[in-house]
Amino acid sequence: MPHWLQLMVDSLPTLLWGGIKFTIPLTLLSFALGLALGLLTAVTRLFGPVPLAMIARFYVWVIRGTPLLVQLFVIFYGLPSLGILLDAFPAALIGFTLNVGAYTSEIIRAVISSVPKGQWEAAYSIGMSWRQAMVRTILPQAARVAVPPLSNTFISLVKDTSLAAAITVPELFQAAQRVVATTYEPLILYIEAALIYLVLSSVLSTLQVRLERRFARYGGMMETNR
Repeated sequence: MPHWLQLMVDSLPTLLWGGIKFTIPLTLLSFALGLALGLLTAVTRLFGPVPLAMIARFYVWVIRGTPLLVQLFVIFYGLPSLGILLDAFPAALIGFTLNVGAYTSEIIRAVISSVPKGQWEAAYSIGMSWRQAMVRTILPQAARVAVPPLSNTFISLVKDTSLAAAITVPELFQAAQRVVATTYEPLILYIEAALIYLVLSSVLSTLQVRLERRFARYGGMMETNR
């Protein structure tokens, strides 16, 4: 077996373990919390009182206007100067959650705004409250439109978690860096890490296509029932 292939085989368990233990949990938790934060931010900007809407707008402006890596450094390396000490994983989780929340809030705000006003009026005409109209009528329609961009955000997040290596989270990419430090074979190990990310992204892209088709069929059934 060639040396480069043997090295990739030997290092694969270490890289996969970093992915299973840190990359995947960090991705799932950050996206779930970020999506909830994004929904709250979007609803606040669309329907909240002016002061809260301004705060939400400022949060989105700051996060979208600064690099993710800088945000992680501020949280992990900067906050200790204020007496706020965070371990690497919680710091990364907070950073990715805030970042995902800002970007998904723009997606959610756009898709909610795209629902015709007649849908609100129809919901109110049958006695629904604002909350019932939002949950039962508006969000289900908005969800179909939001699936592609939110899926793209999730796939991007999988790759962005590699930035957590910069604040010492031992995820997939930092696992590769540690192996490089002992083998002195950066090209082989970094290509292997890239291939693992590529496989993950390809699998998620396939799942995205299937999810979009399912929502398309569901949407077609709703239109037929009308």
